[in-house]
Amino acid sequence: MVQTIGLAALNLAIIVGLAPLAEGVVRRVRAIVHSRKGPPLVQPYYDLAKLLVKEDLAPTRDLVWRLAPALCLGAVLMAGLLVPLGPPAPLASAGDVIAFIYFVALAGAAIMLGAFASGNPYAYIGASREMMMMFSVEPVMAIALITAAVKAHSLTFPDLVSHQAAAGPSVSMVVAGVAFLLALQAQVGKLPFDIAEAEQEIMEGPFIERSGPGLALFKLASYAKVLIFSSLLVQVFVPVPRFHLWPADLALNLVAVTVLVLIIGLVNAVNPRLRIDQSMAYFSRVVVFVAVAALVFASIGA
Repeated sequence: MVQTIGLAALNLAIIVGLAPLAEGVVRRVRAIVHSRKGPPLVQPYYDLAKLLVKEDLAPTRDLVWRLAPALCLGAVLMAGLLVPLGPPAPLASAGDVIAFIYFVALAGAAIMLGAFASGNPYAYIGASREMMMMFSVEPVMAIALITAAVKAHSLTFPDLVSHQAAAGPSVSMVVAGVAFLLALQAQVGKLPFDIAEAEQEIMEGPFIERSGPGLALFKLASYAKVLIFSSLLVQVFVPVPRFHLWPADLALNLVAVTVLVLIIGLVNAVNPRLRIDQSMAYFSRVVVFVAVAALVFASIGA
């Protein structure tokens, strides 16, 4: 029990402490590509600190409106406790791939519920776009993870990670990793898939009425997704060496995650936003096909 609590505290400290830094890296990459000076790497920390001390203005007294930010961040952090970040996942014995997918979907549902509770028409549009993106992207993530589960004959993340380290690369896992990578940009809400927020079109969409601590919690949840999904891709689909010494495994994971964050920032900087119909066509015709192909390869042992 003490070890589990310690690992949980370590995971949460890593996610909450480093997630804003990952966002800072994305911003710096975009500034460099656009030939701008850009903000400092620690700017997201300043943004969150400023929001946390501001007044939380509310357009409604609805309980759903007030609870939605905490529900979203809590669901994201619970998903993070299921993912190994180098050290073993604290709740690996209490949850599996199905639980992870559930918490990720719950975080998206919290965003939509908060938007619908605001009563703002732009928030309604953002919530509907969030729903359509979830229906497009979540199946890709689920199929990719199920492919890994088929190969490992288990749904638990420790088994998925240990199997990938022991078995090495295979056709199905490589294809599933590509599918997960193609969906990663949308999972973390970056260009060209930041369609639900779309500042220039619907003025932050589901967050248009948000301010103060509520907005800070939503922002932190968004930053944390970058770290969690990048770590998940590295740990499950990339056959990186394992030292079985958590400081070394953690350092190696953070190096690999940094590379992925740089890729996310580069894609974010050089692509325009897609329309919602273009995005859904891309996932339904290309990415889902890749993910299903990976599952087919896994089912025949490839």
